Amino acid sequence: MASRTRARNLTGWGALSLAAGTVLTLGAAGPPPAGTHSAPAGTVVVSLGSCPPDGRMCATPRRLAVLDGRTLTLDGPGTRTGGGPLDLALRTTGRLTDVTVSDRQGHRIAGTVSADGSHWTSTAPLAADARYALRLTVEGEGGRSPRHRARLDLRVPAAPRGERLTAELGPGDGTYGVGQPLTAELSHPVAATDPTARRTVERALHVSSEPYVEGSWYWVSPTTLHYRPRAYWPAHATVRVTSALDGVPVIGRLYGGPSEPLTLTIGDRIEAVTDVAAHTLTVLRDGQEIRSIPVTTGKEGYRTRGGVKVVLGKEATVRMRGDTIGIERGSGDFYDLKVRWATRVTWSGEYLHAAPWSLDAQGNDDVSHGCTGMSTEDAAWLFDTLREGDLVRVVNGYGEEMTPFDNGFGDWNMSWPAWRRGSAFGPAADGTGGPDGGLRPAL
Repeated sequence: MASRTRARNLTGWGALSLAAGTVLTLGAAGPPPAGTHSAPAGTVVVSLGSCPPDGRMCATPRRLAVLDGRTLTLDGPGTRTGGGPLDLALRTTGRLTDVTVSDRQGHRIAGTVSADGSHWTSTAPLAADARYALRLTVEGEGGRSPRHRARLDLRVPAAPRGERLTAELGPGDGTYGVGQPLTAELSHPVAATDPTARRTVERALHVSSEPYVEGSWYWVSPTTLHYRPRAYWPAHATVRVTSALDGVPVIGRLYGGPSEPLTLTIGDRIEAVTDVAAHTLTVLRDGQEIRSIPVTTGKEGYRTRGGVKVVLGKEATVRMRGDTIGIERGSGDFYDLKVRWATRVTWSGEYLHAAPWSLDAQGNDDVSHGCTGMSTEDAAWLFDTLREGDLVRVVNGYGEEMTPFDNGFGDWNMSWPAWRRGSAFGPAADGTGGPDGGLRPAL
């Protein structure tokens, strides 16, 4: 009963009661400035919520707790703190010097202590239907003793029933080339006008690699994100992608759901470099030339796109028709061919393939409708050598540059500063986000 008496004597509180010595059922209270509560020696008072510590408006009231050495459990509907990161505020004198929040599996939740030691804020929202152990250390003013250590068990209620936002991670488990971007297809759109929701999603999509490389997500559209390193992936790296969206509030009553993780292995660094002016394709493995191939590229009116492309897939036999790129049947440029050993680099139908009908032009002239043609022997060798994610660069040409997102993986044609601006955490994270264009146009 003494503890209950101390709690009632603290000024500025809403109604509260202490049950069975371990559970606080708390009434709503506004967020008074830190350090305004008087409390008996050895007692720490904190408030919890998701309201920003900078004084901005917040409709969800904070919850107060007295920590006097016992383990307390804070739960109930009011514990769901508005969907933002958890903010722990010290309401008695002193400063927070150490705060640890961990889930039931022992995973620590990242967070930061404010410069004045009055607040600790997690870097991400807490998941619904989860329990967390919160341990903190409070020092006296000016670093003077005594030190107080306390623990709070936090139980977060389950999310309301309804739809869940999930992320389909791509390209799928397997081995890929050094240019392979990662993708995340969201089950619900997240608009550029809601930068907070975009940061929540992006923060939950974890990418790690061995060895480590710097990288970033880019919002291609409200439902599509791409991830790439600043430079290409290191050869023989291992890349892992996971989603921590499950149970996390995203937009209003929309919560994140579970998503399948992804593991990629990166192979050798293979580059196929087409020099249009020289009519030659040079293949490099880890920077060393392994084959030079005479080729023909797009003629006037059908020039091969310049820039960096990524292998999308391979087809041993593919039917190519002129009407798929707008050439009318009956015209002199129309074609309808079955083509062997075709390596695809755009969704609209640009390939590196066997073209035995143009052997005389290969190495000398440009006669194709945009594809890179070569002998059947060379095309078969290239088909066996390249894999998805390998780099195909076109230099010294006359065609337009490969676009970043609307016709394959042209992600590497964007500078790193421009790429970073497409992240919800980038330099331009002001609500505009990245372009909301399509990823895969109709052929």
